[in-house]
Amino acid sequence: MTETTPYDADRARFPRESLARLALCDHAVDVAGAARGLVATGNDGDTGPGGRVGQALQLVRLAERALASAVIYERERGSSWADISEHLGIGAAEAEARFSADLTDWDTAFDVPYRLDETGRKRIPQLPTAAYDPAWACTHLDRWAYINRLGVDEKHAVSSGLAMTAPDESTPPVTP
Repeated sequence: MTETTPYDADRARFPRESLARLALCDHAVDVAGAARGLVATGNDGDTGPGGRVGQALQLVRLAERALASAVIYERERGSSWADISEHLGIGAAEAEARFSADLTDWDTAFDVPYRLDETGRKRIPQLPTAAYDPAWACTHLDRWAYINRLGVDEKHAVSSGLAMTAPDESTPPVTP
C-alpha cells in the first residue's frame, strides 16, 4: 500500500542517506536534552527517591535509539557490517542480527509511510519525524545547533552538510 503523504515532495529532495542523517541528528538532540536534565542538582528533591535513576534510564533508551539511527545512517552511506561491528566491539553477524529489525522498519517505511491508529482515522508516520518531514527537521536542527553554538555560529550547521537530490521540475524547491 503506497499512498502519498503531505511531505512527499520535501522528502523527495533528499536522498535516503540524508534522511537517515537527519533522523540521527534529531535523536542526538533528544539524548543531549535528556543528559542536560541530569546535570543540575538544584531540583534533586523534586524527583523523589530513585527519580534520577528513571532519568538516567530514559537517557540510555534515547541513546540506544540514536545508536540504531547511526547504524541505519552508516548502512545508507555504504558502510559494511564489518565497518560497523568494529566500532561496536562485536562481530559483523552479531551487529547485523542486532539491528536488522531497525533496518527492515526503515526500509518498509518508504513503501508504507504511515499506519492508521486504532480508530482508523489518524495517520501515524512510520519514518522518524526528521526523515518524514525533512524541511521542518532542517529548520529545527539548524536552530538547535545555532542556539547551542555548534558549528561556530554557523546558521546551517546541520543542513549545510546534507546531500540533496537533483531538482525535479515538478517538485517545488525546499530551502534546508
